[in-house]
Amino acid sequence: MKWLWILVVMVLASCTELPEVSEHTLHYKNAKSLSAFELYDQHQQMVTNKDLKGQWTLVFLGYTHCPDICPMTLAKLSQVYDQLQVNNKLTVWFISVDPNRDDASKRRAYIDYFNKEFKGLSNVHAQLFPLVRNMGLIYAISNSDQPDYYVDHSASVALINPQGNLSAIFKAKFLAGEVPLIDASLIAEDFQIIAAQYANKF
Repeated sequence: MKWLWILVVMVLASCTELPEVSEHTLHYKNAKSLSAFELYDQHQQMVTNKDLKGQWTLVFLGYTHCPDICPMTLAKLSQVYDQLQVNNKLTVWFISVDPNRDDASKRRAYIDYFNKEFKGLSNVHAQLFPLVRNMGLIYAISNSDQPDYYVDHSASVALINPQGNLSAIFKAKFLAGEVPLIDASLIAEDFQIIAAQYANKF
């Protein structure tokens, strides 16, 4: 009888297990803390770690001169933004890693085109690079002495939890001959799975 009871408990536990995220999402079961940073938004207001507290935050790197990945990714995030807000408070940060060209007014005009509720942030590289590296993302600028230079940057999106810690990376899909992009529908599904696991923590 004792073994039967144990078996019943195990079956019930397996039935209540939350589904796993997709292969395109890197989920940190133990969220990673972020080091202190200072950024400025499109209204020239300082933003720090404290501003991550109390809501989920999606973070995407880019720059306003980006020809494809940035506008396409921001359009996708804008499409699912309202859907993700249904059960959880959420914000989106677009961090420009091209501070020389992307001043506050340019970031404001750029981000307003997609969603005025998003934040368009940046600062000098001494502040940007440690934060980007801390989130497990990358960027690099070459030929910056030329007027029309390109910036290489991660196409993935980071998810910061309401405690201000890194919970996941939504990875872009790399297909031959196509621009690497996130899958908005997968982000919506995986975000709900991850957020549900934190439901009683925040």
